[in-house]
Amino acid sequence: MARIASLVGSLALGAVLSAPRVLPAQKTLDPAALKGLKWRSIGPANHSGRIADFAVARAPGVPDALYAAISIGGVWKTTDWGATWEPVFDSSNGMSSIGSVSVAPSNPNIVWVGTGEVDNRQSSYWGDGIYKSVDAGKTWKHMGLEETQHIGRIIIDPTNPDIVYVAALGHLWGANPERGVYKTTDGGKTWAKILYVDDHTGASTIIMDPQDPQTLIAAMYQRRRTAWGYNGGGPGSAMYRTNDGGRTWQKLTKGLPAGPLGRIGLDVYRRDGRIVYAVVEADPPTGRGEGGGAAAGQGVKGGIFRSMDRGDSWERVNTMNVRPSYFSLVRIDPNNPLRIYYGGSDFYTSTDGGRTFTDPGYGGQSLHPDQHALWIDPDDSNHLVSGNDGGVFFSHSAGKTWKFVENLPTAQFYDVSLDMRDPYHVCGGLQDNGSWCTPSATKDIKGISRGDAYLVGGGDGYFVQIHPTDPNIVYAEQGGANVARYNRATGEVQTVKPSSGERPSRSSDPEAGESLRGNWDSPMLLSTHDPKVLYVGMNKLFKTTDEGRTWTAISPDLTG
Repeated sequence: MARIASLVGSLALGAVLSAPRVLPAQKTLDPAALKGLKWRSIGPANHSGRIADFAVARAPGVPDALYAAISIGGVWKTTDWGATWEPVFDSSNGMSSIGSVSVAPSNPNIVWVGTGEVDNRQSSYWGDGIYKSVDAGKTWKHMGLEETQHIGRIIIDPTNPDIVYVAALGHLWGANPERGVYKTTDGGKTWAKILYVDDHTGASTIIMDPQDPQTLIAAMYQRRRTAWGYNGGGPGSAMYRTNDGGRTWQKLTKGLPAGPLGRIGLDVYRRDGRIVYAVVEADPPTGRGEGGGAAAGQGVKGGIFRSMDRGDSWERVNTMNVRPSYFSLVRIDPNNPLRIYYGGSDFYTSTDGGRTFTDPGYGGQSLHPDQHALWIDPDDSNHLVSGNDGGVFFSHSAGKTWKFVENLPTAQFYDVSLDMRDPYHVCGGLQDNGSWCTPSATKDIKGISRGDAYLVGGGDGYFVQIHPTDPNIVYAEQGGANVARYNRATGEVQTVKPSSGERPSRSSDPEAGESLRGNWDSPMLLSTHDPKVLYVGMNKLFKTTDEGRTWTAISPDLTG
């Protein structure tokens, strides 16, 4: 269930908990009273968030510069491979939601940033167009494309930095004409929309032939989120190629599945532009409603495809295709066309052109799941930079071992709350990193450390509510109103979700036997008057008066 249902549940919750009353006149706060207050980081110290893209600026005589684009956290830059980071693009520049970052191959000082993440989530934030820096990220100028909202990829002509191609997805929650492939030949002063299908179909990615910058392949993706779900795919989804810089386009079909292709990921071999790999969705949605063929990730029509003739014809080499609306990541080793990396929930490596894959590093080497970005050093194929839901990871062994970058403070919090002790503790739910609490201060001379933070919930963490008189009792929610009560003193964890089935979307209302639906981040509120009373908003508003042991629906269906 999507964002609107959560809003409805939140409004209903507010209506139940508060009666109309006359508020006293508001006094104006003197800004000078807050002048001495400054924000400070309290942790958790070792968490980062979802990564969207990487770009590396490399030039003789100067250190390499790695730009990391964060889905909800701006763009960060390091010139010492992660020892230190500098935020170079955040909300003060315009938007903090990022979809793509790219550096001009002919000029390392020219950096482009496309705003609006491309992960199609219920919580995805949109952007306000594209930005350009000509001084390596020190300053930025907005260069238009405001209504594209989500930019999937930026390609810069290696021979002329004024020629730029942009893959724009357009609005996630509605139709709009400002989507497709855009091109500028004057450094962003003017833009031409050179590939357009319809108001429902945008461009998710684009690649350029390394030997011929006039040849590009674009993946078009029809998608839409609504209040009740998500539809990824449709007749607009397809693959197109231009051989003349975007003046004309040819739809590529030979060897590809018939019908809508859904989301497509692309990559081209650096040393031979004839070799192209694509991960193609093609299959109908699973029970999650987000595409991907069989539940185990093995597609029926889709999977990983290879072309040896710039897309004229394709061969399916593997049926692997895990949750394509969220991943669709395929990358080719720039020095070996048979070494292919596929990113889904896990990180997979092939040494035979995609026919078989192994998972050399995940789990045992602590690579966080859910892969979204990968950079491979063209001068050293063992050197990889992975971006996933946990942050940035470095490998110098072609993915066999990984090192987590622990000093990038880009954790994505869905919600935060605090308790009443002194010093007070702050708890919050993080995207794909559980729910954590940390003290606001300590008596240790070193200040707050990573060891002071403690986990109170797993998975994707959302709302957290803390008992007002016993701070050891914490209610933490995962997706779909999966609520658990955690007792820090005893270590006890008890599931108390207002549902009796395995998944909220498939469970029954204990009151009426009707279908229950919980949002990605269902609202939850602990009563300030009685700590045994907890409210959770699904498609119905639920109330417990005994700490979650039993639940009662106190509203009709709020989504009808």
